[in-house]
Amino acid sequence: MNAPVTTAGLLIVGGGPAAHHAAIAYREHGGPGPVLLVSDDDTPPYFRPPLSKELLRGGTDGPDLLLPGRTGAEVRTGRRVESLSVADRLARLDDGGTVAFRQCLLATGSAAAALPVPGADTALYLRTLADARTLDERIGYAGSAIVVGSGFIGCEAAASLARRGLRVTVCSDERVPQAARLGDAVGDRLAGWLAEEGVTLRGGAEVTGIGTTASGRVVQLRDAEPELADVVLVAAGATPRAGLAADAGIAVRSGRVVVDERMRSSAPGVFAAGDVALAYNAAAGRHLAVEHWGEAEAMGTVAGTTAAGGDARWDSPPGFWTVIGDRTLKYTAWGDGFDEVALESHDGGGFTAWYRSGGVVCGVATHLADGDHERGTELVRRGATSTGRPDGR
Repeated sequence: MNAPVTTAGLLIVGGGPAAHHAAIAYREHGGPGPVLLVSDDDTPPYFRPPLSKELLRGGTDGPDLLLPGRTGAEVRTGRRVESLSVADRLARLDDGGTVAFRQCLLATGSAAAALPVPGADTALYLRTLADARTLDERIGYAGSAIVVGSGFIGCEAAASLARRGLRVTVCSDERVPQAARLGDAVGDRLAGWLAEEGVTLRGGAEVTGIGTTASGRVVQLRDAEPELADVVLVAAGATPRAGLAADAGIAVRSGRVVVDERMRSSAPGVFAAGDVALAYNAAAGRHLAVEHWGEAEAMGTVAGTTAAGGDARWDSPPGFWTVIGDRTLKYTAWGDGFDEVALESHDGGGFTAWYRSGGVVCGVATHLADGDHERGTELVRRGATSTGRPDGR
């Protein structure tokens, strides 16, 4: 019996925000033919930011997380695209089916990065709704937790677990959270936020292994006493899922699919957007690797618009919000480093951090300073040399 063949005007591989917003934009701009979205997740496109916050605190779940907006797409969950033939415009699925497509968007996202130490595969990770539900079930029987990693997911999850009543320790190879990205001064503020939530931070602690003892889970540290807990969550970053593109002969660099400002890859009729894309930003004048929710939405919209024959390009500075406890940090930056940071303190614990590279404003981070964030985003986009501060800098 022949395997079923589906015809699609646009085949979307992936089920995150880039995929969802691409489908909406494609329809809004009159893209021809059926839209088929194939995702190996078991749930239609949903909000992921709440996984480390509201959901982990025992709040929203299920239907409340589904992304809004009519995509007009057929959505197949729990299915994987195993191979892609660019020349034939064919995709083969893991159930034996085949999709004949006119155009294709790769929005495969990222997978949770495994910690390269013995026993890391026995820890929990937090990337999908299924991961969050597993973690939620485990902490229902736990009194303590260790979070490995002090990135934003690690810090958000640590604060949420503490609010669930667990004794939480964060083990990080950085002295303070996000020191490399945000600088020591802002990292010190984030460390203070964790402390206010009752989280213990072990900075400068290199994890060398994860195991099990009669007392529970153990995290081994180099040149330091091990940490014991009931649950271990690894938040060590993410790895782009570019294997499908690479196997199809599509240009990949630094583990991501290379695309222009309109999300067009090296293969005609094939686009990429979101975490998996190394996209050219028209305002920055270079390719950028970003893993922010808002940028995935923006890139998806550009890809869907372009695929439908519309005019769109990616030219906004990347940025995101993170919520640790009840405190929100807003950040916009090109993401390729800085050589100077100036921190301004505001009333009520607020602050603004201005980042420069070669004398040009390249980033801004704020807490309780929305005006600075909005102004800073525009300064970053323009490549301004002055922030308008009272000292003239």
